[in-house]
Amino acid sequence: MENDVTTIVLNDEDGKEVEFDVITKMDIEDKEYVIVAPKDEENVDEAIALRIDIDEEGNEILATVEDEDEFAMVEEAYETLFSDSQLN
Repeated sequence: MENDVTTIVLNDEDGKEVEFDVITKMDIEDKEYVIVAPKDEENVDEAIALRIDIDEEGNEILATVEDEDEFAMVEEAYETLFSDSQLN
């Protein structure tokens, strides 16, 4: 089986580069989000939701989802998406 996982590099709070695997990208209410997890991390509880915003120059930037209602909406969409595709 071919591995089509996209990897991105982000800086943590200390400015250290950390590689993340992009788990999925979702469109919710005219906004785009990505769910990422630290590369080589087996525990998906470490997943992070990021919103894709556009800066003044028109470049895509990633922003953490800090609003509780927005985060709950992304979390619900993620759980719905993966609960249908995962068989336990």
